[in-house]
Amino acid sequence: MGKYINPFTDWGFKRLFGQEFSKDLLISFLNDLLVDEMHIRDVTFKDKEQLADSKDLRGCIFDIYCETDDGNHFIVEMQNRWVPFFVNRSIYYASKAIVGQRKKTIEQKPALYQLMPVYVVCLMNFMPKDNAVSKFRTDVALYEKGSQDVFSDNLHFIYLSLPFFDKKAEECESDFDKWIYVLKHMEALERMPFTAQKKIFKRLAELADSRCLSQEEQEKYDESLKAADDYYGVLMSYYMNGIDEG
Repeated sequence: MGKYINPFTDWGFKRLFGQEFSKDLLISFLNDLLVDEMHIRDVTFKDKEQLADSKDLRGCIFDIYCETDDGNHFIVEMQNRWVPFFVNRSIYYASKAIVGQRKKTIEQKPALYQLMPVYVVCLMNFMPKDNAVSKFRTDVALYEKGSQDVFSDNLHFIYLSLPFFDKKAEECESDFDKWIYVLKHMEALERMPFTAQKKIFKRLAELADSRCLSQEEQEKYDESLKAADDYYGVLMSYYMNGIDEG
């Protein structure tokens, strides 16, 4: 077993990005992901129960309320792996986040359609077979087809396909590049890079160190590793048999 946990197991993903005690990691990651767009000062997990173990292939999915420095709010929905029909699934979960807002404002008719923007962030550690995602980062939004002007700012999809990211550590210039490098290679790292350049990576090293897990945490992590192995077995069956997004 490596020094650091696998961040793409459901348990590892929740530990690093889905817990109150690690939300400083999440805020840093999202700010580096959305650099020059906005700056997040705080996050709140929408539904604690959404962090429960998944029983299907959808992976770990959870909703996050984000508050920016200027007091604006938006919702981020994070997913930790590629799944069959991933485009349709991401649209489905984004729709749930939008409809969920309407339910809360049903008694406040003036605010009924004053929606918070929704960002769906998909971290995919598997190479998609189709052409929907053909590079490391794919940003999708609602644009007017003719002019390419933004039609609505309420819906955004960001697909991050890690197999397309091939930079070496010394080639990572932006903080976001450093995040992706670390997440992609974490399980094989002997030491955490970039800690001298950005202190959040020292914090990441502390939380990701498998030697610091309690017995209960280790057991849950081992179960998550086995579930991940089973998942990849099913996924390879999809891949080898040509069953993909229709």
